[in-house]
Amino acid sequence: MSQLESLSKFTVVVSDTGDIDAIKQYQPTDATTNPSLLYKAAEMKQYADLVNDAIQYALKEQDEKKRIDLAMDKIAVNFGTAISKIVPGVVSTEVDARLSFDRDAMVERARGLIAMYKENGVAKDRILIKLSSTWEGIKAAEILEKEGIHCNLTLLFSFAQAVACAEAEVTLISPFVGRIMDWFVKNGEKKSFEPVEDPGVKSVTNIYNYYKQHGYKTIVMGASFRNKGQITQLAGCDKLTISPQLLEELKNSTEPLPRILDPKTSHDSPKLHLEEQDFRWMLNEDQMATEKLAEGIRLFAADAIKLEKVLTAKFEAALAK
Repeated sequence: MSQLESLSKFTVVVSDTGDIDAIKQYQPTDATTNPSLLYKAAEMKQYADLVNDAIQYALKEQDEKKRIDLAMDKIAVNFGTAISKIVPGVVSTEVDARLSFDRDAMVERARGLIAMYKENGVAKDRILIKLSSTWEGIKAAEILEKEGIHCNLTLLFSFAQAVACAEAEVTLISPFVGRIMDWFVKNGEKKSFEPVEDPGVKSVTNIYNYYKQHGYKTIVMGASFRNKGQITQLAGCDKLTISPQLLEELKNSTEPLPRILDPKTSHDSPKLHLEEQDFRWMLNEDQMATEKLAEGIRLFAADAIKLEKVLTAKFEAALAK
């Protein structure tokens, strides 16, 4: 039995890619995309039809800014729709990261994405709306969840973010492992970590244990892996979203893969309640999380801008005909 098969026995495996062919190859239960992955996929010739369809869809909008936004969302939905035909579970689709501090704008865009999916024949229970784990993003998710729109809170680096998400009763969180490790490698004396001592692994383990101890229903999905050891050390986590490269490593390995995280394990940590000022202070006191959240939003925003430039050129070509 491969490690991928072993892992799938106690963890839902999620494909972290916008490449539909890669998803077909590894047959994960769920799939997740983000602006960076969509930008890369949109540049691939085999997906030109999905991009061109978004261009034609958005041409009905006269306002240039709204037209671009519409096309961006339509591309995400087109890829998500294609992916939903491959995976049996849910597909995560991200709201523009540049709205990360605007609660109402995130809610509006999320509703628009769900409406587009409905037009494509995809029910909202097959979709997770991805939002940045800012205070505003968490509050947007709280509103959407009450409307039956399920959310995936991404760019999550701190315990404070995880606590606030649980209290908001969001469906799923994506705590980042690799980016946490990156920060400690860059800013600390230690330049490598064994999986059990990896700061990203320890962060996700702490969040998982806290959720299980206090009976939160929010799903923990570890994300952003740099190596296979980080994944195997989190075996048993509710879900893990994994890149095609690391899925291949797991598929090709037959080393034993025991369960590490287990909800039956007892823990003793106090239950917290965070008001906005508590959340902001705890996040402010966590230098790593503060820096990585800001950086993550900037990086996703930068790739969204790259995709916008591609779309702008395509609109100019389409309008010139």
